Amino acid sequence: MIVFRYLSREVLLTLSAVSAVLLVIIMSGRFVKYLAQAASGALDPGSLFLIMGFRLPGFLQLILPLGLFLGILLAYGRLYLESEMTVLSATGMSQQRLLAMTMVPATGIALIVAWLSLSLAPQGALQFQLVLNKQDAMTEFDTLEPGRFQALNDGTRVTYTEQLSDDRANLGGVFISQKNLGQNQKDRGISILVADSGRQEVRPDGSRYLILENGYRYDGSPGQADYRAIKYDTYGVMLARPDVSDEVTDRDAIPTPDLIGSKELRSIAELQWRISLPLLVFIVTLMAVPLSRVNPRQGRFLKLLPAILLYMAYLTILISARGSLEKGKLPPALGLWWVHGIFLMIGLGLLYWEPMRLKMRSRRSMKEMARG
Repeated sequence: MIVFRYLSREVLLTLSAVSAVLLVIIMSGRFVKYLAQAASGALDPGSLFLIMGFRLPGFLQLILPLGLFLGILLAYGRLYLESEMTVLSATGMSQQRLLAMTMVPATGIALIVAWLSLSLAPQGALQFQLVLNKQDAMTEFDTLEPGRFQALNDGTRVTYTEQLSDDRANLGGVFISQKNLGQNQKDRGISILVADSGRQEVRPDGSRYLILENGYRYDGSPGQADYRAIKYDTYGVMLARPDVSDEVTDRDAIPTPDLIGSKELRSIAELQWRISLPLLVFIVTLMAVPLSRVNPRQGRFLKLLPAILLYMAYLTILISARGSLEKGKLPPALGLWWVHGIFLMIGLGLLYWEPMRLKMRSRRSMKEMARG
C-alpha cells in the first residue's frame, strides 16, 4: 500500500504539472485569437473570459490523456534513473504489477475525461455557440469603440467615431464608409458619410436608427471623377438588428443523449469520438509503463521523443478515422475501434517484449553453458 501511494503520488503530481503547462499554452493561444477578434469588433471584450470558461472543458478532455502519458514517462523515468525501480523489482515488483497499480489513478483520470467528454464539454460548446450567436446579433453600437475603425459585414462597411458617450447613444466625429454591392456581388461604388455628431434612436416598434447631424454624404467609385456630394443637416440610417439565433450547428455542442441511436454518420462519428477519449487514457497508460523503463546510464529522456511520436500517431490516426467515418469511407461498425485495437496490441507488445527478450536470453545462456 505504501508503494502504491508513493507511485500514485509521483504520477499525479507530474500529471498536474504537465497538464497545467499544456493548459496555459493552449489557452494563451486561444485567448490571443479571441482578443484579436475583440479588437476588430467581432466579439464583445466583456465576454472574453466567459468564452474561455466555456472552452475550458474541451481543452481539458484532450490535455489530461496527454498529461497522464507524459506524467508516467517522467515520473517512472526518474525512478528508473535513481535506481528506485531496481529496488522495487528486487522486492518482486513486475511490469504487470506496476501496470495494475498505475491503472488505479488512470481509472480516476479516465472517469474525469469521460465526464468532460460526454457531459461538460458539450454543454460548454453549446453555451459558447450561443454566445457567438448573440455576438452576431449585436449592432455596431454594441461593439463600437471610440478612436478605432471597425469593419463589419466582411469589410463592406467601416465605422469610426471620435467620441462615444457612456450610454453608447451619442457619437461625435462620425465616419461611415459603405461599399455598395449590386447583383452578383458586383461593386457599384462607395458611399461615405461624415458628420459632426450622431445619436441612436429607438422607435416604439423596436426599430433602431442612426441619426447623423450636420454632415456630408459622398457617392462614387474610386478612380473615377463622377461622384456626388450632398450636404445635410439631419440624415437617418436604419440599423438592422438580427434576431438572436438558438440554432446549434456545431457537432461538439450536441448533447450526448441526442447522439445515441442516431443513424447519421456525423452523429455516430461524434459519439464514438467522445467514447474514444476515456479509452485513450487506458491504452496510453498501457503504452507508457513499458516505455518509461530506461537504463540509468541512458538518461530519462531517451525514450521521451519516440513515446511522444507514438502518442501523436495514435491521436492523428484517430482523428483521421473520425473524418473518414463522417464521409462514409468507414462502416459504423468498424468506426474508430480498429485504431484502439491496433494501439492496444502495440501496448501489449511493449509490455511483454522485455520479459520475453530476457527469457530468450536466459535460455540461450543456459544452452551455451550446457554445451561448454
